[in-house]
This record gives sequence, C-alpha cells and structure tokens, in this order.
Amino acid sequence: MKVHLLGRYMLPDRREFPCQVINMSPGGLALLAPGIGNVGDRVVAYLDHIGRVEGKITRIIDNGFAMTVGATPRKRDKLAAQLTWLANRDILNLPEDRRHDRIVPRNPIAVLTLEDGTKMTCRIIDLSLSGAAIAAENRPPLKSTVLLGRVQGRVVRNLEDGFALEFLHSQPIETLEESVTAR
Repeated sequence: MKVHLLGRYMLPDRREFPCQVINMSPGGLALLAPGIGNVGDRVVAYLDHIGRVEGKITRIIDNGFAMTVGATPRKRDKLAAQLTWLANRDILNLPEDRRHDRIVPRNPIAVLTLEDGTKMTCRIIDLSLSGAAIAAENRPPLKSTVLLGRVQGRVVRNLEDGFALEFLHSQPIETLEESVTAR
C-alpha cells in the first residue's frame, strides 16, 4: 500500500541515512534514500509509526531501493494492523495511537531549545521512543519544532501543566534517556 513514512536506515557498512517509505506491505517495502546499497545487503530501518524493521535489499529503484521485511508471523500480523491503522487514521480522523510504552526518566530535568534558539529548563513527565510529555511554564506554539536535549521534535498538543511533543524520528531505546537529557 502507498504510505509516506519518514525514518532512518543503516547499511552493512554502518552508514546511516534518512529515508522516506513510499510503499509498504507486511512482507516488503520501497523507500527513497540517498545511500543505496547492493542487492542482498542487510538493512536495519527505524520507521516512524512502525519502529524497527530488518530485511535485505531485493532491487534498486529510482532514488532508492526495495527490501524484504524479515519478521515472524506474529510480527507480520502486527505490521499489517499498523499499516491498516495508518491507512484509515486520516480517513476516519482517528486519534494518534500509542505506539510505544511510556517511561519516566531517572533524571527528568532537561533543556528544551525553541525554534528561535532560546533555551529553557523543563521537566520530562514521561517519554517513549516516539515522543514526550513536558512540564514547563512556557508552552511553545503548536506545530513548532524544538530540541529536547539532542532530539528534534514537534509540539503536537497542550497539556494541563505543559505540552506533548512527537519526535521527528523514533529513538533507539538504548540511548533515549541520554539523548533527551543531554545539555
């Protein structure tokens, strides 16, 4: 099915590139990408709204490549459900689904950099691989781009005591807390 998902991928030589998925099924995907490997190369991709997918390049296309999605039958079923939700969410005006579990960081104090370069201290209420809830006296405008530590995000809604932001790219769990609390 046609989709437009942003993400990042890594080739076997550990080079990492941004990408845009243009077509995806539970068994494979096609993406636009600046760094193109070779047919048969193993690829690991982190895709917004989907998460981590692994596979091998099956063919080179204009400005990108197609790859398999290596997954267990259970993971394929989950991926099919995610793709169905993505296809229907705009048509049905569905609310955003919680894609990842939320955690409270050990050190909740972080620095938020606004679009104009202004820095402010804030408290992370909770966070996930795809976003965070922030307690702060000042709320950036909705849809504005901010940096939480080193992680770029977009303000998606106001909360009673702050705001919520969605990261522009899904974050790896191994470095999540370190990245958002970096100064």
